[in-house]
Order: sequence, then structure tokens, then C-alpha cells
Amino acid sequence: MTSVELFTGAGGLALGIEKAGFRHHTVVERDKDCCETIRENQRNGYPLLEGWRLFHGDVRNFDYSEIAGEVDLLAGGPPCQPFSIGGKHRGPLDKRDMFPQVARAVRELRPRAIMVENVRGLLRESFSRYFEYVTLQLRYPELVSRADEDWTNHLSRLERHHTKGKDKGLHYNLVFRSLNAANYGVPQKRERVIIVGFRADLGVEWSFPDPTHSLDLLLIDQFVTGEYWDRHKIPKKQRSPVPPRLNRRVTRLRSERPMELFEDQSPWRTVRDELAGMPDPGVDGCSGWHNHQHNPGARSYVGHTGSPLDEPAKTLKAGDHGVPGGENTLLKPDGSLRYFTVRESARLQTFPDEYVLHGAWTEAMRQLGNAVPVLLAEKIANRIKGRLTRA
Repeated sequence: MTSVELFTGAGGLALGIEKAGFRHHTVVERDKDCCETIRENQRNGYPLLEGWRLFHGDVRNFDYSEIAGEVDLLAGGPPCQPFSIGGKHRGPLDKRDMFPQVARAVRELRPRAIMVENVRGLLRESFSRYFEYVTLQLRYPELVSRADEDWTNHLSRLERHHTKGKDKGLHYNLVFRSLNAANYGVPQKRERVIIVGFRADLGVEWSFPDPTHSLDLLLIDQFVTGEYWDRHKIPKKQRSPVPPRLNRRVTRLRSERPMELFEDQSPWRTVRDELAGMPDPGVDGCSGWHNHQHNPGARSYVGHTGSPLDEPAKTLKAGDHGVPGGENTLLKPDGSLRYFTVRESARLQTFPDEYVLHGAWTEAMRQLGNAVPVLLAEKIANRIKGRLTRA
């Protein structure tokens, strides 16, 4: 199945889609370092990138007529800064708002399915009207904004069109949900809004995949059975206590042990789980590992503390002015902090160890902070592929 991706970044979403069995015809990205990451991995012969045609430039300048044949999936994660909780929250007034460009791509490519990712801040009440506008543009991509029409007036016209319920042109059936990547096997508590749509003429029925991993199972593994610590060969004296915020939850699990509720699920993956087998860069060095250099100067500050070793990591962040402290650091059991290396951050985003991030430490960490976890992308794309196969 053929796919096209916009705003490819370092390639997390694209890699997951490729792993699900799609084959990218074209990937579009304007950032030079992200493009060089893709080129470097292609030069290294990384197999999932074979055949990608990279357009290095602004998506507004891309000519979709260059893509021949039917596109099965159009995917992309438009810049999140207009909607990010950590940003300036300018939404549709931010020149980096690229959702209209996603609608243009849908209109010109007419893909069988679409998959769009963004930050959970997009669902905040202050953006509710604009989020409705985003989804209606994607539902009815041929209903284009007029030259004398601002987005609010265009929204009103889209709402009137939507309530008629008689559209015979190109339109899509959409659903969206905020997903926590930790619930799908990613060792990171990373919440993202995913929009999935199918061309209406296909008659596809869709729902998001059920979670495969559970916080309660991790707590049972750690504080009821103790199997987690045994697996990692941690002596009893070195085992972390129950976090105070989870005391009541663990007490309930100890008394009830409702294992039947977790059929076909696994425990949340932790930082310790994911970094197992890697040398500590501050102690053992980094020989033989890509992007695994130690960087000094880590610190925490109010509201931004490190990621505990025995929980999924906090959301890795890109940062506007260098690598952020707090969430991008590892909190060791002895209370000390250090920055995650690029390679460790890549693992927390479920990138393969063979995948190289181009650029200096700050730049590589920025790419990872903006990326979609590969595993989350793969699980959603797998389900999309299954529905398209039967359509």
C-alpha cells in the first residue's frame, strides 16, 4: 500500500507506518537537520527508508501532481507549537499552523485514508472552535475557503454544509482520540491527539485499537508480586517504595488483584525496562553506540523534574532554546540527575538502535522531542491497513 507523509521530521511516524506495511512514495520536510537525518539513514542503507523520495522544502510549495496513482494513506504531524501547552497558544493566528495544508493535500491526493497527529493541547477548550474547523476541513476538503472569508466564516459555511447531510463530493468519515503512548507499549507517558479518517465511499468502520499495556499491571508487577524487581535482579533493599500518589491504588490492587480485567495486556514499560543492556554513558563510556554521549549540567526545577527509573518516562520535549531540563533527564534512585543521551531518548521514542539522529546533541534531541513514537504509529497504521485491506 502506498503512503505519503507531510511534516516528516526525524521520521518516527513514517517509520511506524513503514513497519505496518505501507510504502512511502514521498515524504515532505522543510527542516534541514531532519532531512539530513533521513538522508544519512538512507546512505547507511537502513532498509525501511529504501525508496523514500524526500522533498526538502515548504509543504506549501509541493506539487501533488508529481504523485501518480492512488494513495492509500496520507499521514503527517503538522507543527504543534500553535497548540502546545508549552507554546504561545496562538492557534490559527500562528503562521506555523499548517492544518490548511493538510486539507489541501487531502483535496489533491484523494487518499483512501488519512492519519494526523498533534499535541493534546489541541483539545483544550480555548481551541474547541478551531479544532472543529480542522476536522470539518478534513471531512469536506473540496469546500475551500474563499478569498474574502476568514476562518470563522469558513467554519460557519462548513457547519451548514455538514448539517445538510447530503454531500456527494469528496468527503471523509473521521474520528479522533487522545492516546497515551504508554498504554501501547511505549516507555513514555506521551499523550497525543490522533485523527483518523477514511474516504466515505469505502464504507469503512473504524475504532482505535484497544490499549495493550496497563499501569495497574505494572503496579502489580512491582508492588504485589515483585516480579518486576526479580526480573531486573534488584535486591530488596534497593527497590523503590510505592510512590505516595499511588498508595491507594496499590492497596486496592493488593486486596483485589483483578487480573481478569487485564486479559491480553502487559505492564507499562519503564525507563529501566527500555534502557536495559545499555552502558551508563557517565560511567561506562559509549563506545560502539550511536548518539550515546554523556552531557553534563542536568538539573530539575519547580514543575519540571526528572523521569524516575521505574516508571515510563515523562514526555520528552523539544525545547525552543536548547535541551529542556526536568523531563529530559533521568532521575536515579539515589536522587541524582543526568540528561538522557540521544540514544536513550531514541529508545524512549521506540526508534531502532541502528537509526542515526543527525546533528549536535541539542539538535538531535529537538528532533526526538518533536517525534511520534514509532511503536504507537505502527499500531495505529496496522489497524488502518487492516481496514483498507477489507474495503
